[in-house]
Amino acid sequence: MFSNLSRLKYLLISTILLIATSAFSSEKNITYMQILQDPNNLDLNLKYAQQQGKVGNFKQTISTLERLNMLYPDNVEIKLYLLSVLVQVDSPEKANTIIEDMKLRRDLSAEDLETLQEIEEELRDREPSLWNLTADVGFGATFSNNVNSVSKTRLKYDANSITAFTSPKHDRTESASIGITATRPVGEESSLLLNFGHTTSNQYQEADDDFQSYGLTIGLDTTLGNQSLSPYIIMSKTDAQHDADSFSLMLGVGGFFTVGERHSFSYGYSYSDSKANHNLSDPTADETNAIGHGYTFGYDLIITPIISSSLSLGYSDSDAKVDAGNDYETYEFGVGLNFAFPWAYIAWSAATSFNDYKVADTSVDSTKLRSDHATTTDIMITKAIGDIFPIIDPNRSLFINLSYEKTFSEANIMNYDYLADSFALSFSKALKLN
Repeated sequence: MFSNLSRLKYLLISTILLIATSAFSSEKNITYMQILQDPNNLDLNLKYAQQQGKVGNFKQTISTLERLNMLYPDNVEIKLYLLSVLVQVDSPEKANTIIEDMKLRRDLSAEDLETLQEIEEELRDREPSLWNLTADVGFGATFSNNVNSVSKTRLKYDANSITAFTSPKHDRTESASIGITATRPVGEESSLLLNFGHTTSNQYQEADDDFQSYGLTIGLDTTLGNQSLSPYIIMSKTDAQHDADSFSLMLGVGGFFTVGERHSFSYGYSYSDSKANHNLSDPTADETNAIGHGYTFGYDLIITPIISSSLSLGYSDSDAKVDAGNDYETYEFGVGLNFAFPWAYIAWSAATSFNDYKVADTSVDSTKLRSDHATTTDIMITKAIGDIFPIIDPNRSLFINLSYEKTFSEANIMNYDYLADSFALSFSKALKLN
């Protein structure tokens, strides 16, 4: 049971707990699986709700408190806690419904009624924040022993003749990115998303591959029960240092639904239109302009409170408008394991892809239809800097990421037969702008 604080004091404390990002920085996170194993534990559920609020997952916080409200319908403190969250996320409809129901109760004290009145006045007087603004900033470096996918033999076909690769293998790539995301609710079950992102990438030795990219995403997320549907539009532009610039438009839709307590499925379709602007260094770049279609299916399983697994299948088709040598189909299969340890987050994944080309590329080898098979294995470790240096990152919003990737590519044309290893170190920071 709660302490005997006044209702108003408890309301304020609850709100502070939700927005204070350091409230549970030293406490082991409570997982959703723990909640499923002990769904009626009041203290456990309250701590879980507070932790979810701390990281901005107010939808999960509200869901937990609404369930507790049904389990403990006479608990006024839970209702006030729920009201405090609804006020934070600008959900006046739900808040007013709870207030009206509470007014019908005869067991409310004068203090309870006074608190409800104050909440009503706040809902009437405050200007609702239509948009929630966040920013993500990242920078890092990648060290690769084959940054340009040089073949194992360092030889390649060029118009049916065998020549040597001249590009370097070992190199360092430095990158920086920033993303601004704006979301706003659309009704009770949907939200609109706008995201603008910018990335710059620079290779240490081969500056010709340097580029800057810009992206704009518009999406709508709709949730109904255990299902979610998200149509989206993505526009991206890449400005290369010397190669042709490119522009891409993608339209797609993604879906998600859960089955039981541990299983979830996802699916998606995308349509893309990619264009390249030819320049003096690449006068035929626009011949590779292509239309693409992609299909994906995913399955996620919660194995234990800290371990989850994933399975993904994908198919895509690309048809070049002029250069038929760039017409191909891709089949993909991937698996992954995620470990949410108290001290770090670790993700391992492996993916394999098969590319089958429809027409021989005369600029490479006119006698063969290209066919290649690539397998990529990744492992990544993510750690909040605040866990190591609380003074530097009290909000636990600055992360260090370490990753390793290995790629095997086998092909019937030597150009695409290669091995590559890369190590990456990056930092990322999440910021709330309003």
